[in-house]
Amino acid sequence: MVQVVKSSFEILTPVDADFVLRHIENCGRTCYQSFDKKDETSHLRFLKHIVSRHHESVIEHFSVSVKFIMDRAIANELVRHRLASFSQESTRYCCYAKEKFGNEITVIKPVMLEENTPAYDTWKNAMEGIEKAYLAMLEQGQTPETARSVLPCCLKTQIVVSANLREWKHIFNMRCSEAAHPDIRFLMRDLKAEFQKRIPIIFDDEV
Repeated sequence: MVQVVKSSFEILTPVDADFVLRHIENCGRTCYQSFDKKDETSHLRFLKHIVSRHHESVIEHFSVSVKFIMDRAIANELVRHRLASFSQESTRYCCYAKEKFGNEITVIKPVMLEENTPAYDTWKNAMEGIEKAYLAMLEQGQTPETARSVLPCCLKTQIVVSANLREWKHIFNMRCSEAAHPDIRFLMRDLKAEFQKRIPIIFDDEV
């Protein structure tokens, strides 16, 4: 039976806000050769100044890796961001008929579909039909890379994204806007809130 799950994320990089801000201060003060101005709280003042002046090249000196569980269509939007590294679950090599995948496909429920509605039931029935077709092709001797041709856009995928802080700000600006797809906006707004909590000042201006 098709497994239906919600999209989610996990921040993989250990983030110590004090370390991050002091590290960026050390990198940034190279520009001004102003190391003599460092003190116990100078990193806070320095970062506030940098952010207010939009000197965002300095915050590229720290990167964060995030693992997402999302549908493949939304992952295709995410990988369009150029200044990042991506490692994504491969449907060429992952055979969902194997025990470690529960002998089933897993799909992401679209956020705009409510359970126990006619539209949701239509979607779920379609997913079950796709799973039967996929498993049948494998039983008929086709390889996973051939059988994957019937898999849906909402197939669950895991993808790790590593990007510097400046690029994360750009990603949030693009993917949290009202013009973004509802599924990626839903996920990215929660992730942005985590960045604001874990790395203050740098993401304070994100709304």
